[in-house]
Amino acid sequence: MPADPPGGRKAVAVWGIGVAVYFVAVIFRTSLGVAGLDAADRFHVGASALATFSLLQLLVYAGMQIPVGLMVDRLGTKKVLTLGAVLFTAGQLGFALSPSYGMALAARALLGCGDAMTFISVLRLGTRWFPARRGPLMAQLAGLVGMAGNLVSTLVLAPVLHGVGWTAAFAGSAAAGLVVLVPLVLLRDHPEGYGPAPRAAGAPGVPGAPGGFVRRQIRESWAEPGTRLGLWVHFTTQFPAMVFLLLWGMPFLVEAQGLPRTTAGGLLTLVVASNMVLGLVYGQLVGRRQSARIPLALGTVGLTALLWASVLAFPGGRAPMWLLVTLCLVLGGCGPASMIGFDFARPANPAERQGTASGITNMGGFIASMTTLLTVGILLDATGDNYRVAFCTVFVLQALGVISILRLRPLALSREAARGRVTVPVPAPEPASGACPLPETAGREAP
Repeated sequence: MPADPPGGRKAVAVWGIGVAVYFVAVIFRTSLGVAGLDAADRFHVGASALATFSLLQLLVYAGMQIPVGLMVDRLGTKKVLTLGAVLFTAGQLGFALSPSYGMALAARALLGCGDAMTFISVLRLGTRWFPARRGPLMAQLAGLVGMAGNLVSTLVLAPVLHGVGWTAAFAGSAAAGLVVLVPLVLLRDHPEGYGPAPRAAGAPGVPGAPGGFVRRQIRESWAEPGTRLGLWVHFTTQFPAMVFLLLWGMPFLVEAQGLPRTTAGGLLTLVVASNMVLGLVYGQLVGRRQSARIPLALGTVGLTALLWASVLAFPGGRAPMWLLVTLCLVLGGCGPASMIGFDFARPANPAERQGTASGITNMGGFIASMTTLLTVGILLDATGDNYRVAFCTVFVLQALGVISILRLRPLALSREAARGRVTVPVPAPEPASGACPLPETAGREAP
């Protein structure tokens, strides 16, 4: 296939269809973040059981990343996006109508399965329709659109929920999933003449060939240090903001910091707004200077740890508003920083392996988020809602991630330099997810 897709208006239109699906998926994914306290009352559950909603959703999401990457590489973007839209719409509707905690859990799992198919697919569209030099920017733009979906959850769904009630709010929002299914009929996986080159008969991955497509894709993707480095960058940077937005931010601000729900909602909105602004900045910086990737990622981790420590250690247990605002502004950088992980996986893998490599990378942040969501819920129940103790989980996972990044960085960058891809990213195929990434996964999901 020609080295570089042409881009242009048609590329923007096709990419826009995929991004619209991802936008709706993020609205559904993050809807529980503004309804956590309502869900606890509706289903009569405590903190750890409430965390199980998001934990199960993210467990399904993370577990689906490699299968979805393989599906995208084998079946194409259109089929995977369509299936994802059907599943997450059914999940949102099921959540609206669930009369019990168990049925609600099943609905969130179905939603997570459909959500998992969106981000990698959107990133794949970006790499198949736009020139390679646009890769980092398109990934960040996909993440920005995902955060816009998060913003809709905060600004629109929250007041609607409190105005019309649980069932009407969630069932009404499910209609958006039906709307985005319509333009998917027009979606094309790649521009005419830019399709993937056919594999020779008997090559690995071709039916009947030795080795098998699935095993070969996973083995060769994981063998690349750039893929593993991308996973750890995503792991270390994404989860603090995702945990805050997805579930524990509202309870922390209301119960631990004593803020009114409207003020807490405003701070959650500030995280999303900061993410959207910083996403454009990070995308431009990485697109122009690949050497900025590691400093941006580690700098974001360091600032996040510093602000969390300052808030949790503040005398009296309640931080001043200026410090909470600063924390939310810094948390806005977690999503854009997580997208940098795809900028390590993308040049390390050829075009036919981008979906699988992106899926591996996208698992990182969601594994960290699942671990933190569950641990915080367990510690809150065990300590009588001591948020200081519970949120110390953040520092443990950040330390693990930083150590892994520093360990893999030299080998991954030397391999990348040997390929001559340090300054010009190569074509690559979400969200994210995403995710909130971004993540096809070459960009998350975001939440």
